Amino acid sequence: MYIRCWGSRGSLPASGAQYLKYGGDTSCIEVRSSKGDILVIDAGTGIRGLGDKLAAEKPGRIDMLFTHAHWDHIFGFPFFSPLYQKGIDITIRGYPYPGKTYKEILSGFMSPPYFPVGLEVFRAKVKFGTINSRPFSIGALKVRPIPLSHPDFGVGFRIEERGKSFVFLTDNELSYVHEGGLVYNEYVGFAHSADLLIHDAEFTRKEYRQYRTFGHSHFVEAIKLAIDSRAYRFGMFHHNRNRSDDEIDEIVSKARKIAEKENPDIDCFAVGSSFELKL
Repeated sequence: MYIRCWGSRGSLPASGAQYLKYGGDTSCIEVRSSKGDILVIDAGTGIRGLGDKLAAEKPGRIDMLFTHAHWDHIFGFPFFSPLYQKGIDITIRGYPYPGKTYKEILSGFMSPPYFPVGLEVFRAKVKFGTINSRPFSIGALKVRPIPLSHPDFGVGFRIEERGKSFVFLTDNELSYVHEGGLVYNEYVGFAHSADLLIHDAEFTRKEYRQYRTFGHSHFVEAIKLAIDSRAYRFGMFHHNRNRSDDEIDEIVSKARKIAEKENPDIDCFAVGSSFELKL
């Protein structure tokens, strides 16, 4: 299983010299199975670069999963190049917002006065599905969903192949249970022994006191989740839109000191827009 990040910024894209190391694009993750199955998670602004790469490859099939429909996770959807190519089957699945399908959500996003053209301009064969509580497969990848603790609902994923596991839990508030969300120990069990755990770590503890209930975690509780779940690698994600590279490096340093006391074997780092890993 191959995992590549194309965007790890939260809430809003950022640009400037202070964001070069970790990038300024918002959420987008590429996953490929050993059999060549292509899975895209979220369509933040990072999906533009991935789309250009895939357009050149011209794969026959692409699967897309959305964690939720907040702006920073759908910004880039209309600019995903494979949508405008013939000969590609694209299946889009999302966790439903009450009363709306994902086709309705994305159609509304791509309509006046927000966008000049609608879904009808796509040349790829696009179909929509719904994510519920049941596990499902995308080729050789086994996908298990879990509700996120986040405003307006959302879903995280545990993706497995050949005994390796990748858990992706962005936009998840560990210290507050939102409607539809779960308690801390359920996320610990879900991430147990993950080869790679990527989790929301937007805030410092001081910042979190001001933004509690906004749907994001502080890095101290995120590293605690990694320790308690016995994850092998832990990547911090959804970096604050104003957080510079140097400031993220400081958070990584503090998180590693916490990990060293509890489980020095955890590989702790911040996920940037060029992060890639083969499990």
